[in-house]
Amino acid sequence: MTAAGLTHQYRPRGAAKALMECRDPELLLSGPAGTGKSRACLEKLHLLMLLNPGARGLIVRKTLASLGSTALVTFREHVAKEALANGTVNWYGGSPQVAPSYRYSNGSVIVVGGMDRATRVMSSEYDVVYVQEAIELTLTDWESITTRLRNGRISFQQIIADTNPDTPAHWLKGRCDAGTTRMVESRHEDNPVLVDDQGQLTDIGRAYIGKLDNLTGVRYHRLRRGLWVAAEGVIYETYDPAVHLVDRVPLPAGWTRYWAVDFGYTNPFVCQCWAEDPDGRLWLEWEVYHTQRLVEDHAITILDQVSRPDPDYRHPAGRPRYAHHGRTWTGPKPRAIVCDHDAEDRATLERHLGMSTVAAHKSVSDGIQGVQTRLRPAGDGRPRLLLMRDAVVERDPALVDASKPTCTAEEFPGYVWDTGAGKAPKEQPFKADDHGMDAMRYLVAEVDLSARPRVRFLGGPARRSRR
Repeated sequence: MTAAGLTHQYRPRGAAKALMECRDPELLLSGPAGTGKSRACLEKLHLLMLLNPGARGLIVRKTLASLGSTALVTFREHVAKEALANGTVNWYGGSPQVAPSYRYSNGSVIVVGGMDRATRVMSSEYDVVYVQEAIELTLTDWESITTRLRNGRISFQQIIADTNPDTPAHWLKGRCDAGTTRMVESRHEDNPVLVDDQGQLTDIGRAYIGKLDNLTGVRYHRLRRGLWVAAEGVIYETYDPAVHLVDRVPLPAGWTRYWAVDFGYTNPFVCQCWAEDPDGRLWLEWEVYHTQRLVEDHAITILDQVSRPDPDYRHPAGRPRYAHHGRTWTGPKPRAIVCDHDAEDRATLERHLGMSTVAAHKSVSDGIQGVQTRLRPAGDGRPRLLLMRDAVVERDPALVDASKPTCTAEEFPGYVWDTGAGKAPKEQPFKADDHGMDAMRYLVAEVDLSARPRVRFLGGPARRSRR
């Protein structure tokens, strides 16, 4: 396609070509990681806006925040790069009343939004909607979106979506099996960045496929082979993202906070902040989940969530300075910081946070049983353990590139029992991609199984550290 002297080239093949030609009302592009699904969906959406003046499109994901580092980057840097450069498309940042959008010179508009702020995007009508990572949505979300496809400026109205496969019991797979939604299966051969026109892996393709080949279990089958499979021997069988993963809401400062830490460098370092409500329910409020950083660097990130630097602070000359020095607390302090047993890392963390820590209960079986109990519905029909969407403070690009979990919620599907030779069934979890699971287990064991009270830093007026 050409826009005012700048030429944009995109040659779809395989599933991407089928997507371009399809006019079915509901279309899902399903496949393993790295097959170019998002690029194909965005190219179609962009082309339809250019060819149909006054058309309205929507780019949507479960949360608006998650679009900023995913679909919008692809759209800005690869799909609409030339159109943005010459003014054919302009970005509008939105207002309290109007959602952000890409505005075309021919009157077409692509609105950008998240279902966590549904009123801003559901109050309008569209010709085409692109849903990124559709498995994150609920069936209610999906059906609500389809009711907005009635703008009538294109000869067909369509919801297009992409996803990595999930469990075969997912509502989206069932919708495809019933024929309500058409599924087109994408494969790595569809992506020219990975596989050339002769069907040979490029240098980038060899490196990327090599990473996927190193995955294990259910993540290998879903992200490498593109299969809708359930994990064998999954530990937390009752975990359901539609139930346990909740939209972000502000939590009262008066609720008790706990921090749970699992140390790592090559593997992720995890620090979770849990809030306990008056009914004893635990909410994952935020978490640090990152590799290749020192403990003292993580301490700064942690403190950034609950305090701010004091610009007037002057550190005493000749005294060692730690991360907590010269900070004013703005959030609730944790009652306890529960850590794994690495003595050196614990000591470093304590120095930089200016707080003591508690050694985690190391009985794996007891901790897992405690989490399993909390995941089951209580007397009021709700579970006693909930995780906020987008709880992770900063998504680690190295983990994204390696198709590894980037937060605790993403670890659940692959957290399975170790069934290797000589292993007792349902005795020990398989030790891979379990760092958030370990931290969560530490916290539940501390809160539910501790035989003695361990009180740390009860809430009080915020003060500045001068130590």
